[in-house]
Amino acid sequence: MTVEQQPPARRSDRTRAAILAAARERFAADGYAKATIRAIAAQAGIDPSMVMRYYGSKENLLAAAADFGLELPDVSRIPPTVWSDGLIRHLLDICEANDTMVALLRLSATQETAAARSRWIISHQIEPLIATIESDPELVARRAALLATQMMGLAFSRYVLKVPAVVAMTADEIVAWLSPVVQHYLTGRPD
Repeated sequence: MTVEQQPPARRSDRTRAAILAAARERFAADGYAKATIRAIAAQAGIDPSMVMRYYGSKENLLAAAADFGLELPDVSRIPPTVWSDGLIRHLLDICEANDTMVALLRLSATQETAAARSRWIISHQIEPLIATIESDPELVARRAALLATQMMGLAFSRYVLKVPAVVAMTADEIVAWLSPVVQHYLTGRPD
């Protein structure tokens, strides 16, 4: 069966998948600003109008391409005293390996679609992690939000703004400086 003979829904799904795969590669290789709809379409082997048909804008495409799991560590398997160390190291590893996440963070400051995706990641990936160590639903949301402020602030400073002092720090130094604060967000109580 040729592509032309396949049912429209199946062709549509394949086209969407090709667009997202190309977008992830282009955003990672070129960054958000330099990745163009034309380049993404060319890599996917389709006309640029198809990208716009399915996603409407470059911002919407980034939000769809940024549909990834943070693959957060299972904190129930590590001692509570090192939860913060593991989360900080995990964030640094993700940002080093995933330019799409950094592009999403950058765009979240100016585009509502990207901001909504970032909020979704907090509520659907970070809050469940916190819920494994905190039983009060109100505190789960607060702890997750405060953890996000610290982690997103670190990622923004290091990978978007490229603050020289933060960029120059090793992962060990960052963990040493931030671990007490992150640990407080995970297990501490406001005084």
